[in-house]
Amino acid sequence: MATILVTGSRGGVGSWTVDRFAEAGHEVVGVDRRLPPGTRENAAFKTVDLTDYGETRQLVAAADPDAVVHLAAIPNPDHHAGSRVFENNVVSTYNVLDAAGAAGARIAWASSESLYGTVFAEEHWLPDAFPIDEETPTEPEDPYGLSKVVGEEIAARVARRYGVPAVSLRASWVNYPGAYETRPAREGFDPATADPSGNFWTYVDVRDLIDAIEAAIDPETAIEGHEAVLVTAAENFIGRDTAAAIEAVHGDLPDDCDLDGDEAAFDLGKAKRLLGWEPEHSWREAEGLDVDGPDFV
Repeated sequence: MATILVTGSRGGVGSWTVDRFAEAGHEVVGVDRRLPPGTRENAAFKTVDLTDYGETRQLVAAADPDAVVHLAAIPNPDHHAGSRVFENNVVSTYNVLDAAGAAGARIAWASSESLYGTVFAEEHWLPDAFPIDEETPTEPEDPYGLSKVVGEEIAARVARRYGVPAVSLRASWVNYPGAYETRPAREGFDPATADPSGNFWTYVDVRDLIDAIEAAIDPETAIEGHEAVLVTAAENFIGRDTAAAIEAVHGDLPDDCDLDGDEAAFDLGKAKRLLGWEPEHSWREAEGLDVDGPDFV
């Protein structure tokens, strides 16, 4: 069993990740600004200000982890000043990943499909081609997307400096079994009145995201250096033809468009090739599930 340090351990993805690794028998160190109210077998929890390099480096060194999963961040630019979003996300990512590299730990961290720039753009626009892949240019206007672009450069730098594998997981909107937020958007969807979607109605089930995290830090996965990988569900959450919906709502469609039916607007081929990962869960089954999440938060 491995020692795995997880930042943002009280957050949605973080708490599910701690739960999964602890259930598997790993020794988990959960890191957040505050301790959780409950406990979890196989998990120890620590408080830290990840924007403080000294605190972060000391905590990671003491844990001596085999892998670090960095999930802590301000998740969007809507509720904070842009400067705070950018500074918090970039500084904490630098501190955590640099400390992880110095400890010789394998790294997976939560990047985002927002780094392409379409999600939080002031005026909605379309990429030059669909599906979007890892080679699609990143052109964010907002501080959150920009923080993820910089974060990926930090991950690449850490991989070069310390010789550790680092995977930036470009996840889409995360949903949780039994608590999916997709139904209102789908049932109320009318192409004539719908707002443009910056991620083209894409999502990912938290269980699939954690599968990708597991694959990214698995020592048997042959990753060298830094890799960015898209992680989304296989299909959109509105249950409609993706290209037709984009054209109807956005009023345009790039000439280079190779989307079939309701498949996601993002290409998952690299995740399959590099990590052996494919999404297993869909809103069609997950919306109606009765699943208890982690009980320590």
